[in-house]
Amino acid sequence: MQSKVRLLPILDWGSSYKRDDLTGDLLAALIVTIMLIPQSLAYALLAGLPPQMGLYASILPLVAYTLFGTSRTLSVGPVAVVSLMTATAVGSIAEAGSVHYIEAAISLALISGLFLLLLGLLRFGFLANFLSHPVVAGFITASGLLIAVSQLKHLAGIQAHGDNLPELAHSLWQGVSNANFITLSIGMLGLLFLIFVRSKLAGVLRYFGISESLTGMLCKAGPIVIVILSTLVAWYFQLDEKGVAVIGDIPAGLPSLQFSGFENIFSEELFSAAILISIIGYVESVSVGKTLGAKRRQRIDPDQELVALGASNVASAVSGGFPVTGGFSRSVVNFDAGAVTPAAGFFTAIGIAVATLLFTPWLAYLPKATLGATIIVAVIALVDFSIIKKTWSYSKTDFIAVMSTIIITLVYGVELGVLSGVVASIALHLYKTSRPHIAEVGLIEGTEHFRNIQRHPAVTSPHIVSLRVDESLYFANASFLEDEIYKIISERCELEHVVLMCSAINEIDISALEVLEAINERLSEAGIHLHLSEVKGPVMDALQRSDFLRHLNGQVFLTQYQAVKAIVSEEQEYEI
Repeated sequence: MQSKVRLLPILDWGSSYKRDDLTGDLLAALIVTIMLIPQSLAYALLAGLPPQMGLYASILPLVAYTLFGTSRTLSVGPVAVVSLMTATAVGSIAEAGSVHYIEAAISLALISGLFLLLLGLLRFGFLANFLSHPVVAGFITASGLLIAVSQLKHLAGIQAHGDNLPELAHSLWQGVSNANFITLSIGMLGLLFLIFVRSKLAGVLRYFGISESLTGMLCKAGPIVIVILSTLVAWYFQLDEKGVAVIGDIPAGLPSLQFSGFENIFSEELFSAAILISIIGYVESVSVGKTLGAKRRQRIDPDQELVALGASNVASAVSGGFPVTGGFSRSVVNFDAGAVTPAAGFFTAIGIAVATLLFTPWLAYLPKATLGATIIVAVIALVDFSIIKKTWSYSKTDFIAVMSTIIITLVYGVELGVLSGVVASIALHLYKTSRPHIAEVGLIEGTEHFRNIQRHPAVTSPHIVSLRVDESLYFANASFLEDEIYKIISERCELEHVVLMCSAINEIDISALEVLEAINERLSEAGIHLHLSEVKGPVMDALQRSDFLRHLNGQVFLTQYQAVKAIVSEEQEYEI
């Protein structure tokens, strides 16, 4: 039964579902549905796909996550960054708007879903740890800028293209003379209205005594209001005949399920893009899930989240959608609106389905400029330049990773951007760990504690050097330790004992073990004893399985204090 609950978390929370939970979930679903209708249309536009595909990608994926997800408030569907990555990936193999383009986007969702399912079944949730937060923050910030700039063409009613900032800027500059004044007016008014709704409306409503709950609902309904108003204006004045680009006819009805026709599934370009989309989407989703879960003292299962997101993407593919993941804005709205369980997502899916059945014909006159404004305002929250200042003041290596990710994403596009971030993170980690902090420690008088002699007035002996290695020893840093020890013994002719304080060493791999054997041998030849202290249990177990301890010319001590006390005679005084 436990394995079933782990694979189907709905069996856990569903067994204790209450009427009060239903009330909270229904209210949250209503608010999220209102927000998702324009957002889903906008993200389909961002991905270069027909608008109805955004709605399709917001129905069955939510149902799948309800069944398999472990976060009580995460909301799954199209998101800005993944939509941009989808457009970049599919645009490299098919012409935007073509049938082949649509098929490739659907196949991309299927590949991503199958890849995530495989990782989930293999319990590879730990892979999220390989993308550091600064790199993800830098990538999302750069992607947010790219997305905002890419939507300026819709605000101005001009043709523009490009997968990176230089291409987009050049294309926009060439087309600026062809801007449509009416389109620009609609786009700018929509943009200003949405910014007002997001930043000022709540304060205005509170000033007039509107309740917090109603204020929240009205603020969330801002995009729907501008969608309705701009659609009515475009319809009444027949603005499509005056050069204003509109959505056009949207097929009414639910998507038909398809289980074949994924001709592009073995495309090498799509497969590599699907891996990147899956990783970025998973990291974003888990980050949001953990953040919201912590506020209610709830936890999520990273491995099961892989299964849930995989199932959601497969569900999106078979229902004619494109890649999806857990979205920050929609999940926060779901959380703030009072969602109690994943059932809120199921009710949201019903709301989107009803809208797809009944309301899509009314959106034919919806200006694309309105959707462009909706996207720009939505991605403003993604742009966070504070991460640059934080990393600069705290860690220069993290700063390098962030800046390289931002710059490469802006200049060369999202795929190279995220790859550069991953490579930079791994390379900088290897660099840092290859040069571990090695401190010479001494005794703090009146205690049994040993501290860095560069930071504390510690007592040392000319016959003993005590070194604390603040990193596990492995192939990349063992030689660095070896060089440091040889440098010390070459400078101190009175040295008789070297004590390695191993309190921070969690592992010693075979390469590092061979280096320790070489150090032990060379010190023996020089008449110097090598000792170990404070060796952790797992490390000691590994050493005991080798010949190292049998050939060690010194001893292994439980504590550093015992090591020095045993080495130094009672008559010998320490020297400061």
